[in-house]
Amino acid sequence: MTAAQAMASATARLRAAGVPDPARDARLLLAHAAQVDAARVTLIAPEDIAPEIAERYDNLIALRAVRVPVSHLIGEREFYGRRFKISGDVLDPRPETETLIEAALAEDFARVLDLGTGSGCILVTLLAERQDAKGLGIDLSEAACLQASANAVLNDVADRAQIITGDWFEGVEGRFDLIVANPPYLAAFEMDEVSPELRDHEPRMALTDEGDGLSAYRIIAAEAGSYLTPRGRVLCEIGHEQGPDVRRIFEREGWGSVRILPDLDRRDRVVVAQNPA
Repeated sequence: MTAAQAMASATARLRAAGVPDPARDARLLLAHAAQVDAARVTLIAPEDIAPEIAERYDNLIALRAVRVPVSHLIGEREFYGRRFKISGDVLDPRPETETLIEAALAEDFARVLDLGTGSGCILVTLLAERQDAKGLGIDLSEAACLQASANAVLNDVADRAQIITGDWFEGVEGRFDLIVANPPYLAAFEMDEVSPELRDHEPRMALTDEGDGLSAYRIIAAEAGSYLTPRGRVLCEIGHEQGPDVRRIFEREGWGSVRILPDLDRRDRVVVAQNPA
């Protein structure tokens, strides 16, 4: 069987399983099985694939067909132009989170706090983009903290990134120019509606607060002001229908400036709050 034939068969198998964009996933998984760059898959398409590669590829396709995320199968994901190691212990970084990165980089900061750091993709990216900045990431999951620490090493920011285990502001000291978070914002009832990739393979505690999806914003709005410098900012990712509710939460806590920023699809994606009472 040639690589092209294997990909065609895999694409059909994934399509039948309801996998979104099956051709893309078939190509990425073949590249991983053959240990070649994804851009080179077309070059090997006419060639016969070795039996051990075919077996490895078949196993990967079988797992993807039951909706194991591609990032878990290959062990990494690209985010803001960098590679991050990913596992089932952390959320899979998503393109819409890059909206938060762009907003954060729009102004200067020297010290950043990342609440619920997960894979560390937000903290590590911000430190990599700001060579003079330092940061603290905190997460309730010890496994997530280990993943974030590994990604800090992988992206050469470990000397400027401290990762600790804790619940929101627990154990956090000092003040920060920037506080960022991608908190669990799905309501409990929404978990029945999300894709199998999220529901079955990503940490539930990073997806939902088991309530209305707004509890994290209440905590951040109430407490973040005590950890900000006078001109500091808070940036949080939000669900695309949560803008009005999150704005009200911050305004009720006395934040003088609250803005909602859209992602590239023009959906509400990031709340920016400044000037707490």
